[in-house]
Amino acid sequence: MTKETLLMQYQSECLSALKSVANIHKPFEKSFMDTMKLFMAIPDRINFLQLGRYGCFSEQTYRNLFEHETFDWFAFNGSIISKHLTGKRKAIAIDPSYIPKSGKKTPWIGYFWSGCAGEYKRGLEIMGIGVIDIDNHECMTLGSIQTPDCKTLDNMDKNLVDWYSCYLISRKDKLQSISKTVVADAFFSKETFVTPMCENGFHVISRFRNDVVLYYPTLEKKTG
Repeated sequence: MTKETLLMQYQSECLSALKSVANIHKPFEKSFMDTMKLFMAIPDRINFLQLGRYGCFSEQTYRNLFEHETFDWFAFNGSIISKHLTGKRKAIAIDPSYIPKSGKKTPWIGYFWSGCAGEYKRGLEIMGIGVIDIDNHECMTLGSIQTPDCKTLDNMDKNLVDWYSCYLISRKDKLQSISKTVVADAFFSKETFVTPMCENGFHVISRFRNDVVLYYPTLEKKTG
């Protein structure tokens, strides 16, 4: 399959998914589809300056597209996922990721954990939300959300774990229509995350932390 054929197939699927999202007007559709094409075509770093350089519209048009339009990415990605993840058993996967970023005016810039560096580093963080097709061993992105910095969380009277659970619970209607099972790493194995999630109909699968507190006595016989 040639690159041109793949690009046409990609655009066709994006357009089909876009049509499934309600209240999309024609100017938005044109600029959105051009943006999707540029994401695949631009060889270097992708930002608004690059979009204006390679695309059919001005830099400001692309900025307005992301700044002033409310777009349901969950519905858009969900439409694509429903066509490709055909297994019966599914789960929701969550994973925060550190993004290097400098500057003083970037919203919610702060210090976040970088798994690669093994330390907290200045930058941004997004929590990726994916759908796992257990039967076919595949996963696709459903959406993502930027994590607030510490100052913003303090103003909300929340900590990081509280914010993660509150956001997922706020999207539970969409998430639970796909799966009630949430898979996460050991960071999320905390009572303050698991309990609210379970109270709202989710099942959490994770790994015990090193500081886990076990409330169930072992049934094994003592060896010493």
